[in-house]
Amino acid sequence: MKALLFTCMLVLWLAAASARRFDPNSQLIQGSLSGRQLSGYFGDYLKSRRARRALPPADEPDDSPVSEGGDVSDLPTCLLCVCLTGSVYCEEVSPDMTSVPTLPKETAYLYARFNKIRKISTKDFADIVTLRRIDLTGNQISEIEDDAFSKLTLLEELSLAENKLVKLPALPAKLMSFNANYNLLKTKGVKANTFKKLTKLANLYLADNQLEAVPHIPENVRILHLQNNNITEVNIDTFCKSNDTYYLRMSLSEVRMDGNPVVLSKNPDSFTCMKVLPVGQYR
Repeated sequence: MKALLFTCMLVLWLAAASARRFDPNSQLIQGSLSGRQLSGYFGDYLKSRRARRALPPADEPDDSPVSEGGDVSDLPTCLLCVCLTGSVYCEEVSPDMTSVPTLPKETAYLYARFNKIRKISTKDFADIVTLRRIDLTGNQISEIEDDAFSKLTLLEELSLAENKLVKLPALPAKLMSFNANYNLLKTKGVKANTFKKLTKLANLYLADNQLEAVPHIPENVRILHLQNNNITEVNIDTFCKSNDTYYLRMSLSEVRMDGNPVVLSKNPDSFTCMKVLPVGQYR
């Protein structure tokens, strides 16, 4: 009798539980949340997760590139210019760039062409010893302090073309290419030893200046442009050596002297050591 009574009570309890399970207005399980409550809770959870994700972690330092003084050291230059890894491009900058910009310390290549830079001082490149190429073509440079490039022991290419230079500074010993076309250079503005120690110099461009004589040309120079100057004379010691009749200058493969008042045919012995004749006036 007790077993029958227990069985009846169990059947009634299961029937009631089944009714609650399939009733959409009832809760799924005693103490659980309805579908609407669960959706609201899950939405609030996601919002709180997104909010926490947007905040910086409390235990991580702020690594934004601000110096101790509150300034970003390279920000002004890299806002005006294009800064890539090791290269800075500052061409036709607006507003006008009148001095060499502050460069990142790892800069190897600087292109600051067609601006209004007027002077180069010693401090401009004093800390940028990684520089390999500097191109300052098309500025208004009229003065360069003599030690401006003295610390640039890796510099291989330097262009000062289309400026207003009347004299040249001391140049780095490892220079391989130097361009000073379209300036106001006279012979007195180029010291006798300016190029003498540049044993790696291969390309030398001094066209469209006011030179009255050919400067000392290092042995390794292959291309020499001296066209459109005021050169009036060449002699046997200009390219060759009067005390060595067997001397040959095989490296010099291109010499331009057109546009000068000198008549090259008046000095036929001046080119006997060369494998090519200079381009210029022969009549």
